[in-house]
Amino acid sequence: MEGWLIRGQGGVYTAEDETGAEYVLRAKNRFRRQRVTPLVGDRIRFTPGQISDEHGWIDEILPRVSAFVRPAVANVTMMAIVVAPEPAPDLLLVDRLLVQCRRQDIRAALVINKRDLDSSVGEALAHAYRGAGIRVHAVSARTGEGLSALRESLRNETICLSGQSGVGKSTLLNSLLDVSAETGEISRRIRRGKNTTRHVELFRSPVFHVMDTPGFSMMTLSTERMEPILLQEYYPEYVSLNGTCRFVPCWHQGEPGCAVREAVDRGEIDETRYARYITLLRELDEAWRNRYA
Repeated sequence: MEGWLIRGQGGVYTAEDETGAEYVLRAKNRFRRQRVTPLVGDRIRFTPGQISDEHGWIDEILPRVSAFVRPAVANVTMMAIVVAPEPAPDLLLVDRLLVQCRRQDIRAALVINKRDLDSSVGEALAHAYRGAGIRVHAVSARTGEGLSALRESLRNETICLSGQSGVGKSTLLNSLLDVSAETGEISRRIRRGKNTTRHVELFRSPVFHVMDTPGFSMMTLSTERMEPILLQEYYPEYVSLNGTCRFVPCWHQGEPGCAVREAVDRGEIDETRYARYITLLRELDEAWRNRYA
């Protein structure tokens, strides 16, 4: 049979077929020997278990359109990166996710949830990411503000909701699909999210498919062994200035006659996003220098 992996935890997977029927499966040993891990979102061929069996078997993982390590998902066509006024947005995490998306030619959207708490956050981020080639949606999953436009932009996509804990990904999922994923509250003491989503889950609808993921705060690009000079290729604001710097190649980190730095000084590129680019560039540079250590 063929279907989608919609859940996976502790080596036990749940697949859903075209009719919506679910099957409990395990991966055959050859996947471990090949160092292949099934991911939520995978399209698979499988053998259902018989009445007397505890589970069936994943026989084949069909070719993937995309695959992420964190969050661990496959076949995503759009990454919806969710932030909120509370907890405070981790924009370095946002930029890391955007680089991952561009490396795999995956569309991305920045969703600022909890607009009802502070509308100025959405306005500031829309301005900061105006040249980043992404859609920015300011919404409130609680009041429903902005959800109609967001739903329309997600039509026919396989979306991954990703981001920090506590930004309201599961609440947003409930509003988009009218499902009952568990939700939590922000800790008043430390202003961080309680991580109510403990594993990735794929929800399918006639309009779009969406994956809810556990919140996370730590992520690095350095493990991907990317040559640092390539980082600028994943910043649309910089690509438009290719060939206009005094030196070629230009790393855009303060060289004389750097067109990117000059655009930052003129206010055409957001200064804080540029500062985060320098942080990521140094992170990648250190990893590249130590790649054979």
